[in-house]
Amino acid sequence: MATWAPVVAAALLGVARFGETGSGEDPLRWDLAYDRVVAGRRDLYLAPAGGGPERRLTNDAAADMLPRFSRDGRRLVFSSDRSGTYQLWEMPAGGGDAGRIRANQSTDWQADDSPDGQRVALLSKVEGAEALYVLDRGSGHARALVRHGRNLKGRRAVLGNPHWSPEGQRIVFSSNVSLGHQIYLVDVATGRETQISPTTSGGCEPRFSPDGRKVVYVSRRLWRVKSRIVEHDLENGRERVLVDWEGLNYDPVYSPDGTEIAFASTRDGAFAIYRLRLSDGRSWRVSPGPGEARNPDYRPPARPGRLTG
Repeated sequence: MATWAPVVAAALLGVARFGETGSGEDPLRWDLAYDRVVAGRRDLYLAPAGGGPERRLTNDAAADMLPRFSRDGRRLVFSSDRSGTYQLWEMPAGGGDAGRIRANQSTDWQADDSPDGQRVALLSKVEGAEALYVLDRGSGHARALVRHGRNLKGRRAVLGNPHWSPEGQRIVFSSNVSLGHQIYLVDVATGRETQISPTTSGGCEPRFSPDGRKVVYVSRRLWRVKSRIVEHDLENGRERVLVDWEGLNYDPVYSPDGTEIAFASTRDGAFAIYRLRLSDGRSWRVSPGPGEARNPDYRPPARPGRLTG
């Protein structure tokens, strides 16, 4: 069950910091999936809406990680090396038998279902260097959308965390093709890319807000030994810091209604999952310990009559 870990927001700076101990609970209103290490094995777990003990969704000797719900809330896509290399798998949102989305001998991982459920954005090394692809579920055809080749150090560029915009026209992702990791938007139709993160601070692990007007991401300046979670306004370019806790703060994601974020933090030692209410900066720990927990994702409300594909 979630435990109380209050913080007080610094309103002028938009920074969430530790404050005085409060009282009361704010029950989780949506199922929240994440990956967690228990007894040396990384599996998928789910914290249920309304509270209660977490449920284990996968139980495999391989590493299961990076869960993402489909936008209709009925399926869960994740990355697993249970076939020998990381591939994309999916299963019912509440757990059950998992099957591969496609099979090859390369690395396919870090996937996100499109809002209409007909396409999947993913990272793949099927052609050697890692690239961002859009896979059509109906035909099985995958189109390379972003190829960054080699970065300024002459090494193969590393991409990360693709996420569809709510209208399905853009994908946000990170890449270290330039100075450190930066956040980019790419137009799915034209392939045009736009960098949105400040070059001096960079960023990774971006996610769109539910209305598509903002992007939350991890900012870790080149010299910093900790990371912050930052919200970027796509209309005016302004940014505000949401989380500035000591340690590493990663994997941010908005709730379906945009009133809170979930993320992973090392504030108590190993990575654990927390929720933070954006209106006042109060936070709650979600994942129990011990065992590192990463990559949370909220389950969207089910859409009646929506085909799951």
